Amino acid sequence: MTSTLPAGGSPADALALAAAEACATVLPASEPLSAGDPQPGTEHVVGVFAGAAVADLSGPAGGRVSVLVGEELVSALQASPLGGLDLGAAVQPALDAAAAALGATAQAARSVDLELLVPELTGPTGGGFTAVPLLGAGIVAALLVPDTTLAAALAAQAAQAAQASQAARAGQGSPAGGPAATTVDPFGQPVAGRPLPATGRADNVRSIADGRRGIEMLHGVEMEVTVELGRTRMPVRDLLALAPGAVLALDRAAGSPADLLVNGRLIARGEVVVVDEDFGLRVTEILDQGAVG
Repeated sequence: MTSTLPAGGSPADALALAAAEACATVLPASEPLSAGDPQPGTEHVVGVFAGAAVADLSGPAGGRVSVLVGEELVSALQASPLGGLDLGAAVQPALDAAAAALGATAQAARSVDLELLVPELTGPTGGGFTAVPLLGAGIVAALLVPDTTLAAALAAQAAQAAQASQAARAGQGSPAGGPAATTVDPFGQPVAGRPLPATGRADNVRSIADGRRGIEMLHGVEMEVTVELGRTRMPVRDLLALAPGAVLALDRAAGSPADLLVNGRLIARGEVVVVDEDFGLRVTEILDQGAVG
């Protein structure tokens, strides 16, 4: 099954659909997702979702992109045995994938209150945006892309296509029989594009045990892991007096195990080792079985 743009769809809709398909492949979910039909967004789109994250874009297609998620993912993040997880960090790979489809790079994602999402997404000048639902058994999430971002991405594609076309005419394009020099025309329309991948929603839903559903959703979410040798407290005057060569005494005896923290939560201890000239940790004690089970 492949995703196709409805008859009469604009180049901007085609680009939004491609971004949504890229987002759907890596967004944490308990079932495979595929993109629905792009549609003009309104402030009411947030009403059926439980959380939102926004990322600024850098590159030719500037602006922002946002993803809305349902209660299932928000609850799974809040109930994680590793402590409450940040929605922005959880959906960062999905926003990275959407940004790449737009020809841009996503900066660090941040969680946004649903009531503030639309003005945060469209910026101080306002403007419209396109919403693409991400579908499983129902509407699971949605990708939102401002119209200005889509216009900038299409303009960048057109400029790249024009440059490639000029290079080809000058004899600097692809050799005879090789791949075509361009994939879009000056208006952003695909020239020899391939169908967008998608997954059938009715016959490809994974079966997940009820008790593990939330954890299964989070298996691909990256988390910050920290190894801590020790801590200390110092008055400001001593901090201001620090200089190269100063030695700080920590609250840990020599030879004591180091702490392993995940998302700021202590879950294990171990011995500091050297692995290929890098420091590592050999875990010797698990403190929270539920956090790593």
